[in-house]
Amino acid sequence: MASRIIQTLTGENLLRRSVTLQCFVRHGHRLRGKPPGVARTLEQRLACERAVDPELAKKVNIGFPHLKPARSEQLKERLAHLKAQRANPELEKASRAKTLTVDPELVKQDWLTTSGPFHIKRLAEHYGVFEHLYGSAYFVPRVHLQIAFNNGDVASPVYYGNVLKPSEASAEPTVQFEASFNFRGTAGEAQVGDSWWTLVLTNPDGHFSEHDKEYCHWFVANIPNGQVEKGERIVPYMQPIPPKGTGFHRHVFVLYKQEKKLDLSEYKVDGEKTTDLEARTFKTLDFYRKYQDDMTPAGLAFFQSDWDTSLVNFYRDVLKMKHPVFEYDFPAPYIRDQEWFPLRKPFNLYMDKYRDPLQINKEYLARKLAKTHPFDGPEAPLRFPNAHPVRDVPSWQRTEIKKDRRGWGRINDI
Repeated sequence: MASRIIQTLTGENLLRRSVTLQCFVRHGHRLRGKPPGVARTLEQRLACERAVDPELAKKVNIGFPHLKPARSEQLKERLAHLKAQRANPELEKASRAKTLTVDPELVKQDWLTTSGPFHIKRLAEHYGVFEHLYGSAYFVPRVHLQIAFNNGDVASPVYYGNVLKPSEASAEPTVQFEASFNFRGTAGEAQVGDSWWTLVLTNPDGHFSEHDKEYCHWFVANIPNGQVEKGERIVPYMQPIPPKGTGFHRHVFVLYKQEKKLDLSEYKVDGEKTTDLEARTFKTLDFYRKYQDDMTPAGLAFFQSDWDTSLVNFYRDVLKMKHPVFEYDFPAPYIRDQEWFPLRKPFNLYMDKYRDPLQINKEYLARKLAKTHPFDGPEAPLRFPNAHPVRDVPSWQRTEIKKDRRGWGRINDI
């Protein structure tokens, strides 16, 4: 426990004014600076260094407002539902017999019309979608996007952060959404007349030269009444291309509601430019700032994708570029000078530290191949490796045999 030693200056200084010098000692060691509890913590120091102006960092909602139905209508609907449930004797029988089932589609539809959009917004904030696309702006998705990649008999849907491999998202997806949603009228009423939409698929994590830019993987504008197949293909679809060693990349679908039909030909990519990554350079914030008076974000869905072996051929044959591989350059490990008599150190492990790792792996590989039949393959592993005793060998060799049986240590390197 820290103790405080207070020394008071004597003599003329004490007569002039009260001067105290504080010296802090903990466990017999003199402490420099303020003790814990008085000094600022690391969290407090970082908060001071990273302080931002709340006015500049204030979140702005750029989406449509939430249209809540009238309270009286909600109460009326709830009472009518309860009355219908109580008047149904079959429902009570199924409940007592524990055979009552709930339709998950009805639950999903109820979730999408109540708290679902706010849950999706929280997921997007968790993955940093709004921060990296719109800065300090956000929106609550009001339109539910149903997106799926079809690979023969298997469909890979897109939700809110699920993982899809590039091979699963190699072809253009199917997109469905409710285009008759009324954003300005009474909740629950359908929109009258035609509606226009824009769908953009962008990757904020994959640009090779500019960290604040994105690659546009798909851009469909002027979609009439939710029919994506009839929209104008501004940028043709390109599958995810996360390079090896860069982890997961976010691919975000954003659906915009247009006020009118727009001319977005300035973003058009066609011909030989479809495989040119520089031509696909895109920035969502600049795009929205330019057309914010004519369109409003209304739908959101995103998935993550990481590298797989199908990208080797895609980079070479389609993008006509060398397959990029990112690796971390680890510094060489520090190895102290050899000792003449190393005490309490297994001699085999100690000597291996000063040998060439390739030579060590070669010895392990030769030992493994010696027990591998050219046609039958390697020997079957022991079912209970700890049940077989190892006798008449030195202690260091006994340890090596046990590790090889269990698959521990350097044996995994080959």
